[in-house]
This record gives sequence, C-alpha cells and structure tokens, in this order.
Amino acid sequence: MSSYVGAIDQGTTSSRFILFNRTGRIVAVAQREHAQICPKPGWVEHDASEIWRNVQEVVEIALERAGAKARHVEAVGITNQRETTVLWDAATGEPVANAIVWQDTRVNADLERLAADGGVDRFRAKTGLPLASYFSAPKLRWLLDHVPGARERAEAGELRAGTIDAWLAWNLTGGPDGGTHVTDVTNASRTQLMSLESLDWDDELLAAFGIPRALLPRIVSSSGGVGTVERPSALAGVPLAGILGDQQAALVGHTCFEPGSAKNTYGTGCFLLMNTGERPKPSSAGLITTVAYRFGDEPPAYALEGSVADAGSVVQWLRDNLGLIERSADIERLAASVDDNGGVYFVPAFSGLFAPHWNSGARGTIVGLTRYANAGHIARAALEAAAYQTAEVAEAMAKDAGLALAELRVDGGMTANDLLMQFQADMLGAPVSRSEVLEMTALGAAYAAGIAAGFWPDLESLAGHRRVDKRWAPSLSADERERRLAVWRKAVERSLDWA
Repeated sequence: MSSYVGAIDQGTTSSRFILFNRTGRIVAVAQREHAQICPKPGWVEHDASEIWRNVQEVVEIALERAGAKARHVEAVGITNQRETTVLWDAATGEPVANAIVWQDTRVNADLERLAADGGVDRFRAKTGLPLASYFSAPKLRWLLDHVPGARERAEAGELRAGTIDAWLAWNLTGGPDGGTHVTDVTNASRTQLMSLESLDWDDELLAAFGIPRALLPRIVSSSGGVGTVERPSALAGVPLAGILGDQQAALVGHTCFEPGSAKNTYGTGCFLLMNTGERPKPSSAGLITTVAYRFGDEPPAYALEGSVADAGSVVQWLRDNLGLIERSADIERLAASVDDNGGVYFVPAFSGLFAPHWNSGARGTIVGLTRYANAGHIARAALEAAAYQTAEVAEAMAKDAGLALAELRVDGGMTANDLLMQFQADMLGAPVSRSEVLEMTALGAAYAAGIAAGFWPDLESLAGHRRVDKRWAPSLSADERERRLAVWRKAVERSLDWA
C-alpha cells in the first residue's frame, strides 16, 4: 500500500484528520464539529476535552476510510486555531476551565489598563502585535486570575498552558504519561509573550502579563521532530513532525515561499498573509508582524498579516440567527437573486474590527436600508463585506511591504462561491486564484511534517504540486472600484466605538 502524511486540522468550529499522498492530493478525510459556548455577550469558549475526543475519533475514521494503518503513515502534522488558549492539569490531563477562543473579548478592560502605560503599541516592537483581545497572553492571564486556585497551582508547577497545538501535541504524545509540552514558532508568535528576534519567551512580557514561565511549552520549529504519537492507538508510533498555526499553514500549503507572495483564507474570519522574508517587517498600517514558518534549523521566514474577525461566521449568522437560508451554500443563490447590493452595506463587527482598524468597540452594522432592500440585498452585502475587508487589508499590506499585490491565492470554504471571488478580484484590482485543493491549512501541516520525515525532499519539490482550479480577473474600472470602497469606508465609520 502507498504511504501517506496525515494532518490534524483543528479549527474554530470543527476538527478534521486528512491523509495526503505524495502529490499532495487528499486520500481520506473525516470531520467532527464541536460546541460553540457563549455564556455571556462577547464570550466565546470551547471544551478542550471535547476537541481532543473529536480529534481521536476523526483520526480513526479517516484511517478506516483509506484502509490504512499506522504503518502506512510516514508522519503527522498539526494545524490549529491559533490564539485560543487552554489551561490544564498536568497530572490528570483535564482542563481547569473551558478554552477561551480567539474571538472572545472579555479581556478588554485588562487591556485598557495595560495600554495606559505605552498605548496599544506598547509591545509591538518586540512582538509585532498590538494590545488586543485577539491574542493569547491576556486570555491566559484571565484564566489564572479568575479560575479559583489557578494562579497558585500554576506557580506550584501543577498546571500546563498553551494554544490548541500544544494541547493536542501533549495529548498525542502521551498526555499525563510523559506527553511532550511544545508549541511551534508560528503559534508562539501569536501569544504576545514571544520575542520575534529571539524566538523565545520574553521575561519583560511574562512579567507584564503575569504569566509564570513554567506554565508554557517549549518553542520548536514548524517542521522537525516533535515526538512520537502514543494515542490514539490507531496512530501509535507515527512521528509527530510538524506544527503550524492555521494561517501560516495555509501560506505553506500555497507554497508562498518567496517574499511578496500572498494568500487569503476565507473561514470563520479572513486571514491575509504576505511572506516578507527572513527579517520581521514592522507595520505602520495596522497589520501584524508574525512568524510565517521555520523549517528545521533554517532561519525563520516572517510575514505581514491582516485578520478579519467575521467572514464565514456572517453566513452562519444569516443561517442560524436570522433564518434567511437553510444551508450555508444557499448564500450564493440568494445573493445572486439581485443585480447588486441595492445600496446596502454590512459591516460584520460582531467581535470588533481587526486589521487595519483594531477597534474592539466596533459592532455589527447594516446601513443603507430602504423599503427596496430585501433578503437578497442583505445576503449580497454580507458576502461583499468579506471582499471589502480583504481589500482594506491588502491596501495596508502593499504600503507596509512596498510591494503591489500581483495575485492573491485563496482557500477556505467561501472560495467555492464564484460570486464572492469575482467581487474580490474587482475590489483588489488584481487576479484571484483558487487551488484544486481547498484544504490548504491541512496541506501546509502535511508539508511541514512530510519535509521533516523525508516524505518530500525540499521546499522546491512542493511548488510543483500546486494546481489552479479557477482564476478570476478584475472586471471593474479603477474609478468604480474606488467609489464602492469609499462607501464601504463610510459604513465602517458608523460601526466604530459603538460599545
């Protein structure tokens, strides 16, 4: 039987296990959703134990579907929702509380106090990140301060903490029975506790956020030996050889290894990353400077990133909260039932606005409503919002990097929507290309693990795997594009500082 590389893709709404062959094609996949827990406005939590159970289940199902055993899997990689933060008991493996999800905004008051000394960019020079509820450090601080006994137990060495990749790696390699506590540089760069220069936890940052160093995992490369899988038994003995945060994994999946190459992932949110080379590139336009990847002992690559909080989540909201559609896939048909947005603009700032605005007080706004507006116009405005927000980020990125966007490589569930992709090309004024493989985050994790295991010889060999499914060229004049973007900016202004 052929050999494969496996990828655990642990996302905001579900967990998947995917097997890839040597040409980067999917052989088998299994997926399970997990509960979205929202106990208060602005709070979003996950049950980390449920996520671990689901990961074990999808591993076994995908292997069964492929007719494969552990001996057929050369290596496994992890890709994950990044800033979501878990705190757990080292002896039992039980989380001490629900994980706090990246979308959660409960820490805003703490951040205001931190920003009182030095502003929101207090730590940007060292971390590449502004002070924002998005990142892990304030979430971990909240858990230590609000879970009874957590801080005392942490200082006594009884607890472990990390992002979802660290939680899964620890469990996969044995959990309470000798599990390896590690995270990779891409995930660590999203905590606001790691220096971009040293690629290690920074004492000044740990002190500012009140995080004991002993809680945190060891930082490793994105591609390299992490440990050996002990459980589930279906994967026992397989090397765990790659870890990448989901958006950096998509960058690797798209083989964006050259400075200036860029990708956008359309999932729960939108995440646009541009490779900027071997030195961190500071942003003056509201973007994040982050680690793109590190393979083995090679120098790391860095990226500029612009994050949009709500994209696919808006479609879910139209489906679940308003009942405008029965299935998420119905959004394109409803949006196409009208010729344009009818003057309706939808700013989906459900959890504030991320790049380039970084306004935690922004809230969702629908403007331009008249008696003429109908469900089709609202659906179209919801789709267009993803493209408008991406265009804002791309404009900021071009200013920071000094590079015009030649092409945007795209992935994620929303890229199946041709109406959205054409509108995206129109708003960028640049071509948009969709790969045949839509599961780019999983493919990037597989590439990281496969390179480490020798399944693929080098990064150059991966470029030949890229196969473009469809390409959209812009069809609007520059004047018309700018007119529409100007109205969008006007709508964004109405959403700012609402809370």
